[in-house]
Amino acid sequence: MLAHAIMVAVSGEDAVNSLLSRISITPGLRSGEPCIRDLRITVWDVLRWLGTGASHSQILTDYPELTEEDILAALQWAAALKDHSAAR
Repeated sequence: MLAHAIMVAVSGEDAVNSLLSRISITPGLRSGEPCIRDLRITVWDVLRWLGTGASHSQILTDYPELTEEDILAALQWAAALKDHSAAR
């Protein structure tokens, strides 16, 4: 049972790192704000849309260049800010 718990924890961390790798900060692109996959869509854009009640499917319909994983990456970025692990 303990080995299973450790494996889940490691694979969960890998999933988080995989999601966070979708976020990039490029000087000159949206004023150096964290963007989704070098698109001109920031983490803050996605969070704002979610905060105003947009569903994942609405966002994906309006912005077909985004994926479900991109939305999850924005959420994970925001969650990681609490312990400053998102700052790269």
